[in-house]
Amino acid sequence: MAQTAAPRTTAGHLLELIRTGQAGTRGELLSLTGLSRSTVGHRLDQLFAAGWVASAPGQLSTGGRPSVRLTFDTTHAVVLAADLDTSQAHAAVLDLAGAVLAERRGELRVADGPETVLDTLADWFTGLLDGLGAAASKVCGVGLSVPGPVEFNTGLVIRPPIMPGWDGYPIRDRMRAALAERAGTEPLLPVLLDNDANLMALGEQRADWPDCSTFMLVKVSTGIGAGVVIDGQAFRGIDGGAGDLGHIRLHDQPDARCMCGSYGCLAAVASGRAVAGQLSGLGVAAESGTDVRELLDAGQPDAVRLAREAGQRCGEVLATAVTLLNPGVLMIAGDLAETHFLTGVREVLYQRALPRSTRSLQIVTSRLGDRAALAGAAATVVEHLYAPEQADLRLAATLADQPATT
Repeated sequence: MAQTAAPRTTAGHLLELIRTGQAGTRGELLSLTGLSRSTVGHRLDQLFAAGWVASAPGQLSTGGRPSVRLTFDTTHAVVLAADLDTSQAHAAVLDLAGAVLAERRGELRVADGPETVLDTLADWFTGLLDGLGAAASKVCGVGLSVPGPVEFNTGLVIRPPIMPGWDGYPIRDRMRAALAERAGTEPLLPVLLDNDANLMALGEQRADWPDCSTFMLVKVSTGIGAGVVIDGQAFRGIDGGAGDLGHIRLHDQPDARCMCGSYGCLAAVASGRAVAGQLSGLGVAAESGTDVRELLDAGQPDAVRLAREAGQRCGEVLATAVTLLNPGVLMIAGDLAETHFLTGVREVLYQRALPRSTRSLQIVTSRLGDRAALAGAAATVVEHLYAPEQADLRLAATLADQPATT
């Protein structure tokens, strides 16, 4: 006998309706849930007591009395988020709507290992909170973006080609402990981490393309990776390996050695690091995708030619990906996004992909820039913590800790 789904009538479910904009008044909650007025009132009292919902005067109702608009209070807590690249990091404190309240960028090498990197991030986060005058108790969670494959459910980085020392390391435990040590509290904060391309895709899709059911982002930086959002959810594959575009093999590049140890990978031919290496071979000083971008901005001829050729090679692979996934939006992000690399992608992609696959396709560049991964990390934390089931558990614990009133 088939089981019926549990009714979506808890305080957490009401919060989801309010947070996602599906309901903004008590009347709309009554209509959508079928609950009694007293039950809705009781659930809302719990959400008000926790500080998760706020109210404000709305439009006049048909009876002449102003309705009360219910909103998710995005100021009652903050999220800590960090975006790690190979040699740089970007850390921020954000409100629950994803607005950046304070941020810090600086040099931080993932090759220095997880202990050094995570302890440094904890110092940065603590300094940012102090600068805002925000107590550590206001932090509801931490989101981390890393340049490697992540097994999302366990929070472990798995065999990362450019993150020596991080494979299987307990990042969540270390981050919690480092923050707790600095705040003098127990290490109870939830810490969520994901691959940088996944979080960039989520951040961009949530911000500007919320109605796009299949969204694909390709990050071209030190390496090449892709994030795919399908029906509002990041598609990660079985164990976080989805989107590893840079390690698709090119049939005619058997001598191009990749950082993963294999030969012929797209990243070994068309990434920012690869183009920098090609330029170095021509006597042009370049070590990274950032250096290539600076040369392109200056109009350096060899950089222009090689970036366009790299885009063409990426376009070959993307023609297959677009035919397979049929996305509505393909976003190119990273160091080489708004350069001749994009021209090369367009040239080959439209030649090789089926016209049916590209008929409704928009090829665009990043809207959020270097804040995309931060936005995605913050959204991941908020959507996890305030999902109905998790919200109900947290709500029960929050209300149990509040002093009884007489």
